[in-house]
Amino acid sequence: MILRYVLVLAAALFVMAGPSGATTPAATPSAATTHATTPKAPATHERWRIGYVESGDYVDYPLTLAETVDGLELLGWLTYATPRPEGLGGRELWNWLAENVQSEWIEFVADAYWRPGNFDAEQRAPMRKSLSDRLHGKRDVDLIIAMGTWAGQDMRELGPPVATVIGSVSDAIGSGISDSEHDSGRDFLHARIEPERYQRQLRLFHEIVGFDSLGIVYEDSESGRSYAAVGAAEQVAAELGFRLEHCHADSAGITLEQAVTNATDCYAELASRHVGAVYVTTHRGVTPDSVKEIAAILLEARIPSFSMAGSKEVAGGLLMSIAQADISHVGLFHAETIARIFNGAKPRELSQLWIAPPKIALNLSTARRIGFDPPVDILLAADEVYE
Repeated sequence: MILRYVLVLAAALFVMAGPSGATTPAATPSAATTHATTPKAPATHERWRIGYVESGDYVDYPLTLAETVDGLELLGWLTYATPRPEGLGGRELWNWLAENVQSEWIEFVADAYWRPGNFDAEQRAPMRKSLSDRLHGKRDVDLIIAMGTWAGQDMRELGPPVATVIGSVSDAIGSGISDSEHDSGRDFLHARIEPERYQRQLRLFHEIVGFDSLGIVYEDSESGRSYAAVGAAEQVAAELGFRLEHCHADSAGITLEQAVTNATDCYAELASRHVGAVYVTTHRGVTPDSVKEIAAILLEARIPSFSMAGSKEVAGGLLMSIAQADISHVGLFHAETIARIFNGAKPRELSQLWIAPPKIALNLSTARRIGFDPPVDILLAADEVYE
């Protein structure tokens, strides 16, 4: 039954999927084919000038940015003076790109970098003003790459006055960044959207485990609910008849250490409530290190867990997830979007849809230790198995 579920899902997504994991544009089918991805210089000045906005210090933002720039390299827009180093934070990576990218066509502008502290809500309004003054005043930036929900929301609020490509957002529609899957609602705005990603995760998890209650941790704010896909969880809970057990963990405007403590305390609380299963959601306090502690808490309580983020957290000890496609495919999707914009496309007319292939990731060691015996069909369907 589970294998059939995965195969049917794969067939449905295959119909939608196009090059680089992208889907065929719905509103304007000719946009992707009309506008090339080959390098092209601007008509009015020497090179396209790119700026960067990020929501805070979060590991996925520089990873996605790096893969996007690698995608532009693959498309022939740039070369690196030296090999790109791994593990740089957002500011450090941006500085490195400004100094080490060689290109006739594009430039990563060193001082065109904005961030509201480290997820500091009080700094968002001043950052937006600084960004608006630059984009409307000097007018020396042609395109903004924005990473994260806050960055996407801030650019949406600004108009935006220049082409903006938004990545690493949990729910672009629910957070108000994009009007719908097929229409961003702003001519200069483009956000990658993976329809019903979290609903698919939760339906599969319930199909396999059959829980009657599901624990979920998030900051009780608009952004926190968006990061954790609370709306999707509520939708599937009503659809399948299980109960949601909520735990609120503050994340914004505090130190990373406190965010980690808040998250791990919440998972310990859910374990003490003896919930049937836990959905480990995107939260600033869920890091590559803390996920191991969270996995240990759930392991001791013998509670099945599902990672929203993907197989990297299954490798850290959580029970299972839908394995994420190689992030290089996401980067290439953003790179192709940027290339088409520089070749004359409006961001709004390009497809926002991107569908990852449905691949199961499973931690067999965790399964054995919590007493979960995976059905044969999930073992057959699993693409990544960790011991």
